Amino acid sequence: MTSTQRTNEFGQTIGAEVIGWDGARRPPRTPMEGRFCRTEPLTSERHLADLFEAYAEDAEGKLWTYMFNGPFQSATELRDWMTSASASDDPLFYAIIDVSTGKAVGMAAYMRIKPGVGVIEVGNIAYSPKLQRTPVATEAMFLMMRRAFKELGYRRYEWKCDSLNAASRRAAERLGFTFDGLFKQAIVYKGRNRDTAWYSILDRDWPALERAYTTWLDAENFDENGQQKRKLRELIASEKSGAP
Repeated sequence: MTSTQRTNEFGQTIGAEVIGWDGARRPPRTPMEGRFCRTEPLTSERHLADLFEAYAEDAEGKLWTYMFNGPFQSATELRDWMTSASASDDPLFYAIIDVSTGKAVGMAAYMRIKPGVGVIEVGNIAYSPKLQRTPVATEAMFLMMRRAFKELGYRRYEWKCDSLNAASRRAAERLGFTFDGLFKQAIVYKGRNRDTAWYSILDRDWPALERAYTTWLDAENFDENGQQKRKLRELIASEKSGAP
């Protein structure tokens, strides 16, 4: 038995005591402000035109392969979906705004929100070609992560995806998530099976991740052409190891 394990009066091993836990808070419908982006509650009135234009750049519809929704063939079809989505509290959708243009270029949501046990998931991430592989994309995930841990007090932040979605799995690992395992035959969607890959970040990971993201997002980390000098993955590894 390790020094961190405890036993009850029956000699059974039990988990570590969670001192002072009284639950997390539900995410509010308020914006999150960053240097490159702003996230704000999704509405068809404000974001429909921008998002339809942004998603139209994905002419083949590849963006939607691993999504439950989409592709959207018309603005009316997207509006109908957005009207329903924006009324939901779980998932709670946010539009991602590029502050350099003021336009919405993608969306993401908090989902499976469980304040009582301190677990929340980020999902329904739909990044248009305008958003993919940009500092805006990374900062949006940082803002949502920061709110979950720093503002709302969650203990566990989750990312789940189709195990065959290689791009999503790479993104999770780059952003600092840890692979937890595979849930086989977890879902049927779009007429096909999904084995779900589970990833997570725990509250004890957050301080190192916050330092890494803050360093990566700093103006000093980008050259005159807007190219990163140090990679986020490297900064996260350095912060977690305690190396300079």
